Amino acid sequence: MKILVVGSGGREHALCWKLGQSPLVGELIIAPGNGGTALEGTNVPVKDDDIPGLVRLARERGVDLVVAGPELPLVLGLQNALEREGVACFGPNAFAANLEGSKGFAKTVMRNSGVPTAGFQVFTEHARACRFVMEKGAPLVIKADGLAAGKGVVLARTTDQALAALEDMMVKRTFGAAGERVVVEEALSGEEASFLAFCDGEDFALLPSSQDHKPVGEGDTGPNTGGMGAYSPAPILPRERFAEVADMVVRPVLRNLANQGAPFKGVLYAGLMFTDRGPRVLEYNVRFGDPECQPLLMRLDSDLAEIMLACVQGRLSRVEVRTRPETSVCVVMAAKGYPGDYPRGMEISGLDRAERIPGVKVFQAGTRIEGNRLLTSGGRVLGVTALGKDLAEAKETAYRAVEEIHFENSYFRRDIGDKGLKRLAKEA
Repeated sequence: MKILVVGSGGREHALCWKLGQSPLVGELIIAPGNGGTALEGTNVPVKDDDIPGLVRLARERGVDLVVAGPELPLVLGLQNALEREGVACFGPNAFAANLEGSKGFAKTVMRNSGVPTAGFQVFTEHARACRFVMEKGAPLVIKADGLAAGKGVVLARTTDQALAALEDMMVKRTFGAAGERVVVEEALSGEEASFLAFCDGEDFALLPSSQDHKPVGEGDTGPNTGGMGAYSPAPILPRERFAEVADMVVRPVLRNLANQGAPFKGVLYAGLMFTDRGPRVLEYNVRFGDPECQPLLMRLDSDLAEIMLACVQGRLSRVEVRTRPETSVCVVMAAKGYPGDYPRGMEISGLDRAERIPGVKVFQAGTRIEGNRLLTSGGRVLGVTALGKDLAEAKETAYRAVEEIHFENSYFRRDIGDKGLKRLAKEA
């Protein structure tokens, strides 16, 4: 089988690495890929938002399955375009992808499906949104409705901050068309977890829980990023609660979309907040998280290609999704300055030494190959991922591997997994 993986991040390197282990896979093509994916298959310089180019590539190369890594191509209709050409795509159609492409759409689906979430209102008029904020009072969460590269969400602790966020999104158009509509919702407090499921339109198979670390600074301080690290499982969501939570946040959404004629096929990602009133959905994503994908795939003990085909073909119930019992931790090594301005082109060394440590795999994100050198090309550069018998061992192993790797102006958080360790200590 010939597979085309779309994307260029650490998630895509992890997907290629895992797909490459399948006896079903004969060739991997990655568009556009990075320095790490080049080790797993063939990179082709087609951007992930070039839908005609991706369809043409799939057709010309005789691709059997396209795997969409990021959300943008799905929101832009990659699955629909491939379906018209008779090419299978692991990922939802454009309508279902609006779960991530439009926060207002997602909140409406949640409300109509009975999914527990924060109270909200959707606005297209700046003046009306401001009046609502003044009446409601802070804290509030202000969200640009459309895709904003993970930056269109503001936790406003004061009314002035909420009004400033509305001004930025709706008047100054800081996030472009994404801010034409905004969602204003109540602020929730608690601990977050990520809960992902393979879906075939009707049935689903759960992946283990995980927890991302969005803020750039230790102790969850500083601006949000695409993710500075993750681990699995997350003690806040133990296995014995999986069925209960899935019945609240996965099953109703699949039923709703199927009833609307858009069965969801791919990975459904529920971002959860565990509050005093129980779990609440913060957001849905329509793809693997990055960096959650890395520790989750390290633990996956089944054939990923077989699972993806079963999802596309509507026969997931006949495939076993097994998970290794170990814990996994991923530490993101970034370029200093990220998520603001940061340098590029630094040479990376030590990956071979890091991967000689048992249980370690280094997934590449913002990298490129120049001659025989590996150079940085993005803000999040590497996802150093390790398995361990428990969270403490996995964390220790991951950070031991980080110490073997060097590039100028590197930065990483040193507290990935600490929230889980504190919870485990409290429960002991």
